[in-house]
Amino acid sequence: MKEINIGKIIVAKRREKGLTQKDLAAYIGVSKASVSKWETGQSYPDITFLPQLSAYFNISIDDLLGYSPQLTPVDIKTLYHRLADDFASKPVAEVLAECETIIKKYYSCFPLLLQMAALLANHHMLAIDSESAKTMLEKAVTLCQRIRTESDDRTLTREVIAVEGLCYLILNQPDQVMELVGETVRPFPADTEMLAQAYQMAGNQTKARQVLQISMYQHLLFLVATASAYLMLNASDLGRVEMILARTLGVAELYDLKALHPNTMAQVYHAAAQVYAIHQDADTTLSYLADYTQVCISDFFPYTLHGDDYFDVIQPWFEDFVLGVSAPRSDEVIKQSMLDGLVANPYFDFIKADRRFIKLIKQLENHLNNEGDTQ
Repeated sequence: MKEINIGKIIVAKRREKGLTQKDLAAYIGVSKASVSKWETGQSYPDITFLPQLSAYFNISIDDLLGYSPQLTPVDIKTLYHRLADDFASKPVAEVLAECETIIKKYYSCFPLLLQMAALLANHHMLAIDSESAKTMLEKAVTLCQRIRTESDDRTLTREVIAVEGLCYLILNQPDQVMELVGETVRPFPADTEMLAQAYQMAGNQTKARQVLQISMYQHLLFLVATASAYLMLNASDLGRVEMILARTLGVAELYDLKALHPNTMAQVYHAAAQVYAIHQDADTTLSYLADYTQVCISDFFPYTLHGDDYFDVIQPWFEDFVLGVSAPRSDEVIKQSMLDGLVANPYFDFIKADRRFIKLIKQLENHLNNEGDTQ
């Protein structure tokens, strides 16, 4: 990231032109000592000199200042993951203070603001109390609203809806979600399929194959991930629950989702366990919690997005993501959430004394602790 560093830029540009400090001072109409102080960082040029200096060096005022209000995608990815790691290792208030400084500094860098909103939403549970968590989510909403109203990047404004909607759900504001996304479900657009056909017609079979794989991969994850919410919605009807699980787990097994996208499978097993916990069915609850635990301890870390033998040309797509192939939370935060999914979930209070439940917790704790030692 760039900081205001006008002194070094004046030195560099002056030397490019073969000028002495005295030459530059004479042109600007100041003393040689003034130029020396600018270059050593003891003082800054008066604001009225900036147009004259930038014109003389044939650069913009922004370039003269050495500051850009925008960050590159690489800058944003690096910054996000560094702050995500900080949330896992530093006091939350300290990290939030730095986030606020960065937001103010780059308030017109909308791609960064989107990731800062996602960062706050993804780590609100680490706040010291519920009110602080609410403040983090409300800040994320404010950033999302700024992007939607100020940015002319249509792709960015579509992406921000998902983050803003998630915040409303966590804040228990369903009306805001319906206002944001609309109350009518529209069919998926056929953009991806048309793009693949266009690549095929143009003779680019490789690109057409990649586009269709990306489409199938996304639809697959949408189908299986949505099942978690559908299970909870139908929790009172165990007949339907069994049907949902049979179809969902059948698809998951067919595509080997435990290996392809273990986080999605962990969510499905966890939701299934919660449904049977509602019915106080200890055996079935523990069975799905065992599946959940097994996914969590089976090559989950370091967590990265990846394809497989079937989805064999989508890796470059992942690598082009703003955050790259890494998860939006640090591994340490993910590990804690895995444990919290068992020990801090009130659905499972009725089996907390069950030796099988205690064994699962110890199994998960031991694996995650050893995993941390080996990385």
